[in-house]
Amino acid sequence: MILTDQEILECIKAGSIRVDPFSRECLGSNSYDVHLGKTLGVYLDSVLDAKKHNRIDTFEIPEEGFLLTPDNFYLGVTEEYTETLKHVPFLEGKSSVGRLGIDIHATAGKGDVGFCNYWTLEISVKKPVRVYAGMPIGQLIYFEVKGDIITPYNGKSSAKYNEVTPRPVESMMWKNQF
Repeated sequence: MILTDQEILECIKAGSIRVDPFSRECLGSNSYDVHLGKTLGVYLDSVLDAKKHNRIDTFEIPEEGFLLTPDNFYLGVTEEYTETLKHVPFLEGKSSVGRLGIDIHATAGKGDVGFCNYWTLEISVKKPVRVYAGMPIGQLIYFEVKGDIITPYNGKSSAKYNEVTPRPVESMMWKNQF
């Protein structure tokens, strides 16, 4: 079941959901709007290797915006820090963003119970499009879970994305054993 605006507000008051900064105007009927942070990242290598640490170069979006192009893949970050301690958060692109040809995640739209961080965005575009820091980029939707959580994400020793940072984080696939 998806949480309504009233339920989201009650969870924020109770401390099981945190959004920082929080703005009441960003609360939809059953979602919360998040914004593009000021930092983007691009991979340094043109060929990526799942068994290697593929490093990124990060830079700040200038005030006049930054032109994303279809020939590149970008890592962005949400302006908002979030904590979700009892629900499963899903991050989806806003329809206005999709209508500009911007995809904000390749595969990682679902968070885990216990995710406490900024969201790294996996951005690709269909056509060249200029983006701006602080623009609405996505919406968080919260799902109820059934049953008790044995180990929340922020309690897993194997969790690769627990280091809190307001910068995009590159793939940590290389830390897996395969």
